[in-house]
Amino acid sequence: MNEVADNLAFLTLLQEEAATFNRLISMDNGDWIVKGFVDIFRNVYTISGDTKVVSKLIEIMLFPRFVAFAERHSFKLVLSREQNHYPDLTFVTENGTKFAVDLKSTYRLSAETVSSLTLGAFTGYFRNRGSTKNITFPYGEYAGHYVLGVIYSRAETIADQLTTHTVAELEQIPSVVKDL
Repeated sequence: MNEVADNLAFLTLLQEEAATFNRLISMDNGDWIVKGFVDIFRNVYTISGDTKVVSKLIEIMLFPRFVAFAERHSFKLVLSREQNHYPDLTFVTENGTKFAVDLKSTYRLSAETVSSLTLGAFTGYFRNRGSTKNITFPYGEYAGHYVLGVIYSRAETIADQLTTHTVAELEQIPSVVKDL
């Protein structure tokens, strides 16, 4: 296969996989399934709608799906070594072709607009395609670069972050985001 065909094939597989994600992270009514953090005593501490917290939890929830995706398609999955390294995920085919997938999330400002997304610091590896600074593999080694974007709405009702709940109360705790 040529590089264009490899890219199209990978993109198609990634889009098919991503189409299944919403039902994994959302309830039937559109609310996010995450209600808070649970400790060993089964106490639930509600979370805020802080974009960094929401983004990290979405990543954590989707990582096992990416592992299964890689296994199903005989890809090697390489995670970013550092928090600020690009990309979040590298998929390497059996013939060594590399695809970068970066996970991004943001919230809606209105029905037509969203808050900004940071797609990278277009310095270093982006300009110097052989650089290994802040990147898993040199940028020029990737056959394709993809962003998986998660857009959500902030919930109108926010849980009281000063109250500890029990696991039995999970369904009564409001979700901080919805309509992912």
